[in-house]
Amino acid sequence: MTSSDPTSLPDPWHSLHELLAAMDAEIEKVYIERGMEGVRPRFAYPLIRLAHTGPLTIRELAKSLGRSHSAVSQTVAAMRKEGLVTSEPGPDARTRRIDLTERGRSLVPFLEAEWRATHATVAELDGEVPHAMTAVVQEVRRALEARSMRQRILHHLVEPPR
Repeated sequence: MTSSDPTSLPDPWHSLHELLAAMDAEIEKVYIERGMEGVRPRFAYPLIRLAHTGPLTIRELAKSLGRSHSAVSQTVAAMRKEGLVTSEPGPDARTRRIDLTERGRSLVPFLEAEWRATHATVAELDGEVPHAMTAVVQEVRRALEARSMRQRILHHLVEPPR
């Protein structure tokens, strides 16, 4: 243990996590107002994609969404619990094919409309703030391509004596 608790300092990630959670909560309120109980904002992307592609394995779905297998697996489990998707054995014993249920399919037209409205809202917000969120994200990505997060952490890392 070191002499001071580094977690006593303000967490630089806190405000970003808080903002994203608040934005997702607002989207979820839209769903609830439309009688879509149990539907989470993170479900929209995979539900819409499955509606357009048909059944996919979790690996195929994860790849098509640009998400990790683990994250998509957790999301699929939550969607299955809400009766939005089914999971059937895939081409081999290790895979499962994910497909929409009737309930899941019935939500897709609204989710597509909400997706478009959310993208329009982000564009609107980008125009209202001095530094557009989408531009800042791209700038951070470019900076991290030039010098990775790992490289930056190692540059600042002072390891305790052993």
